[in-house]
Amino acid sequence: MAEVQFRDSLLEEINQEQLLDADQLCEIQEEHERTGRPTRAIVLDMELLTEDQLLELIARHLGTEVIDVKGLEISPDVIRSLPASVARMYNVVPLEADAGTVELATSDLLSPEVVDELMFVLTRDASFKVARETDIKNTLQRYYGDQSESVSEMLSALENELEDAGDILTGAADDNVYEIESAANAAPVVRFVNLVLYQAVQDRASDIHFEPFETEFKIRYRVDGALYEMAPPPKHLALPVTSRIKVISGLNIAERRLPQDGRIQLNVAGRAIDFRVSTLPTQFGESVVLRVLDRSVVSLDLENLGFPDDVFESFGDDIKKPNGIVIVTGPTGSGKTTTLYSALRRLNTIESKLLTAEDPVEYEIEGLVQIPVHEGIGVTFARILRAFLRQDPDIIMVGEIRDLETAEIAVQASLTGHLVFSTLHTNDAAGAITRLIDMGVEPFLISSTLEAVLGQRLVRTICKDCRTSYEPDDAQLEQLGLTRDQIQGRPFYFGAGCTKCNDTGYRGRRGIYEYFRISDPIRALISDRKPSLVMREKAVELGMRTLREDGIRCILDGYTTLEEVLKYT
Repeated sequence: MAEVQFRDSLLEEINQEQLLDADQLCEIQEEHERTGRPTRAIVLDMELLTEDQLLELIARHLGTEVIDVKGLEISPDVIRSLPASVARMYNVVPLEADAGTVELATSDLLSPEVVDELMFVLTRDASFKVARETDIKNTLQRYYGDQSESVSEMLSALENELEDAGDILTGAADDNVYEIESAANAAPVVRFVNLVLYQAVQDRASDIHFEPFETEFKIRYRVDGALYEMAPPPKHLALPVTSRIKVISGLNIAERRLPQDGRIQLNVAGRAIDFRVSTLPTQFGESVVLRVLDRSVVSLDLENLGFPDDVFESFGDDIKKPNGIVIVTGPTGSGKTTTLYSALRRLNTIESKLLTAEDPVEYEIEGLVQIPVHEGIGVTFARILRAFLRQDPDIIMVGEIRDLETAEIAVQASLTGHLVFSTLHTNDAAGAITRLIDMGVEPFLISSTLEAVLGQRLVRTICKDCRTSYEPDDAQLEQLGLTRDQIQGRPFYFGAGCTKCNDTGYRGRRGIYEYFRISDPIRALISDRKPSLVMREKAVELGMRTLREDGIRCILDGYTTLEEVLKYT
């Protein structure tokens, strides 16, 4: 029998030493791909190996020994040899250091690439000892203290190093590719970019924006839908920093006149993170935006999306139908893709063939055949969809219905016995039907294929640590269209602001939904080309809760604030 190969180096090592059988290893790999959690955490949770067995295994692989760092006294000079940002990014603690070498304690099976990168960033050789993960975290906390100081601390350290490396960075001619590449690969720049990515993951940011202006270079994070600015680096770092991001995402650093798209896959503090990269030429240099895709934070389970019980039940029934079209609508960043992936995850069984066309592929899921759209070479949604129908699928997901051609093929796929999922950018669920008719789809085709439209928004949730109740006044109730009798004395809540939520009063987001089921009375209205308002009123009459009503439910349950619901509905 052929030996199984595992992509994860720790699983491969366990396999080589025959500590677990192939079935157990495949189960761990599936769980890792499903949740994004580190494989070592899964092995320990499943109690398949003890932490001591794992540490011995890692030590053998690295050719070193296991040590206890708990009571270790490390000298200040040694601590200074390893910047806090590097220690946290790679989860390592310095034990000994001199001019040319440093000895580090790690709890992870470091890949040769990570070892090389560490040595490059530290500009010295590194050797390793292995220690328990909790001991390393506690030692990092003990010697490097609070994490929030690391960005400003890094910037001041960077300023000093830049003076030494000044010729490389400030002298990088705008049109000399070799000089730009040297600047992008300079140790201080590599360290700085790594820190920005690390900090973004720690702060649960969904996007990182690098924006060059005439006199400054801004870096902003989007957390829970709102943008926050971090301490700006010196303006002359704009070119080396954006070039560094282009280098690690495989983009052409010489091309700065055209937009480019790329991808970075990194291990940040023990978690596998994907970054989608988009560059855009501006008047003062390239603007770069990274979308952070952290699988361990995003839960792709329908149960965890915060659906009201009735919507959860109806949606669960509709996605099990043998054919038809199910559409999710909402603005950019409202969680449409996450909802569709969660539906596909539920339907992803041995008996079904699932195909997706995406622009771009956001999460790689085992068992799904995922095809990225590439407009530049003519690989459009419509063209992929047409090819899909010859691939004998059961379920098809089209990232977005953008034009009549895509819409018509989706309808055709549904009529020939396929279940089709897609998204549309509309303000509410009923608006999806008007949008399809505007594209040129015949109403009788919509009424015979469309099963349901799920409208959704993401609202920020109140921080649990500083949640405070208050009694709303009449003006606030009037804004929501409520009366005192309707709320029956229940309080409203807001976040007072604390260190846990960066004084914003919010931490995390949840969905609010309206579920527009296409019943026979609605089908009749679609065939008669009635306006969306008439269809919406009919759906409400038949029991649909609107986005605003679902938002009010979240306010009364203490999840979100009046301001959030008014802003998004």
